[in-house]
Amino acid sequence: MKKNINIEFEKMKELWSPTIIAEVNDSYVKLAKIDGDLVWHTHENEDELFLIIKGSMTIKYKDHEVYLTEGDVHVVKKGLAHFPETKEECWVLLVENKSTLHTGEVDAGYTKSIEDQLK
Repeated sequence: MKKNINIEFEKMKELWSPTIIAEVNDSYVKLAKIDGDLVWHTHENEDELFLIIKGSMTIKYKDHEVYLTEGDVHVVKKGLAHFPETKEECWVLLVENKSTLHTGEVDAGYTKSIEDQLK
């Protein structure tokens, strides 16, 4: 199946609502439009890859932060508490294990289940 990520991003209306666009072995490829702050959270058993398609974002850790802009790739290692934030809308491609929960064990009110992300 072929998909164009620019078209997929244009279809997206909700912020902080990852959409699964592909499956690779035991991982999902997801797209998300983000703006503002997410929530401090941890993925205890899974790494999480961020690829910035458009815009920029900062991923804060307890002891440092990583600033990402278009074309940058960053992996949040399993077990590390992190806090994604942006100053303006940012388009992100994510690669995560199928078991990775959107906001870890935190229910942020806008947390999306895997089933919701598959729609």
